[in-house]
Amino acid sequence: MLTFSSTIGLRTAQLAVLASVLVMSMHIVEGQSVPAEGAVARVGDYVERYYARAQSIVVEENVAIQPLGLDLRHDGFARRLTYELRVEWNPEAADDESPAKVTRQLLAINGRPPKAGQEPECLDPRSTSPEPLAFLLPDRRHKFFFKAAGLGRVGDRAAVMIDYRSVKPELPKVEWKKECVSIDLPGRARGRIWADPETSEILRLDEGITGLVDIAVPREQQRTGGPSFMTIERADSSIRYRRIPFTNPDETLLLPSSIDTVTIVRNSGSPRVRISQTFGNYRRFVTGSRIVP
Repeated sequence: MLTFSSTIGLRTAQLAVLASVLVMSMHIVEGQSVPAEGAVARVGDYVERYYARAQSIVVEENVAIQPLGLDLRHDGFARRLTYELRVEWNPEAADDESPAKVTRQLLAINGRPPKAGQEPECLDPRSTSPEPLAFLLPDRRHKFFFKAAGLGRVGDRAAVMIDYRSVKPELPKVEWKKECVSIDLPGRARGRIWADPETSEILRLDEGITGLVDIAVPREQQRTGGPSFMTIERADSSIRYRRIPFTNPDETLLLPSSIDTVTIVRNSGSPRVRISQTFGNYRRFVTGSRIVP
């Protein structure tokens, strides 16, 4: 679930999601305990039904890549990118592939159209990345432990809280391209889901890593006298959702409002980075050629 990229350094977790309304009551009122198994199953059923129709939604994504100082305050200028984003859904995907993926088309870099053939920088979001709610699908949940965490609130809405954690760590998947490296960390996720107790709408999703991860740096990528490994100390992300109304036909969906990610990678070229993603200008395909807000 966790993916990174960077300059002898690495990414900040690239997460982007589309989540829609599930009209299914869990018949839970505030003050009652919430069995994790039933709640996760309902949320998972919702995610599966959503993906079947999510391909009709297009959104504008604005990304700010901000270096941070030792105190985690802004250090220098942010790189700003604008994309058109949508979800692709393949329920027949192999077990080692994500059945739902986010695809991006770059529209602007720091407010200007990209130049022809311009290469992305190390920390830029991938053109294709996994959709993070896919781990809740029925055939994917066996890789995680789930535990009820009680009731809470997201803004003015009550929420069922469910904690999750990977069953077992797997070897990191590392791919170098010049001075950039992409790193996948399967089996090392832990997080919390906030879901509406009546509708199973996902209101918030937080995720991080289960512990420190060392990544060997190949000799040809090492600086003279530099370290032979990087250590991923922190990779925390938080996704928030909001209601988006559509017309023709009238419908309201719960979709991402923002994603905030902070990574700390010792011995890297980008040791501390915050990536902020905001979403707006949602549109929907209602026919093969017509888009409506």
